[in-house]
Amino acid sequence: MSNFLYLFRGGDDKFNKLSPSEQQSHMEKWGVWMEGLKNKGHLVDGFPLHGEGKVVENKGKVVTNGPFAEGAELVGGYLIVSAKNLDEATEMSKGCPIFEYDASVEVREILSLDM
Repeated sequence: MSNFLYLFRGGDDKFNKLSPSEQQSHMEKWGVWMEGLKNKGHLVDGFPLHGEGKVVENKGKVVTNGPFAEGAELVGGYLIVSAKNLDEATEMSKGCPIFEYDASVEVREILSLDM
C-alpha cells in the first residue's frame, strides 16, 4: 500500500452561495464519504485549508500575501489516503462530494524519502 494526496481545487464560490442549512447538508456528505474511507482503512489524514496564506520566494527574500491562484485552481483542502496504486486511489476519489460544485480532485502519490 502507498499513500496518496488528494488536493481539492475549486468549488468555494458555489459553496459560499449556499444557505447555512445547504452548507451543513453538503458537509454531512463529506462526513459520510470520509467515514467510508476510514472504515475501509484508507483514510490517513486530511483537513480544510484557510483561504489566506503567504507565498515565500527568492530564497526567502520575498514574502507576499497569497495564494494567488484563480478560484477554480485554489487548493481548499487535502486528504491523505492509503491505496494499492494510483488507479485505486483515483477510483476512490470519484465519490468525493466536491464534484457537486464543478471542482476537482488532484490525486498524487506521496513518495518516501529513504535516507
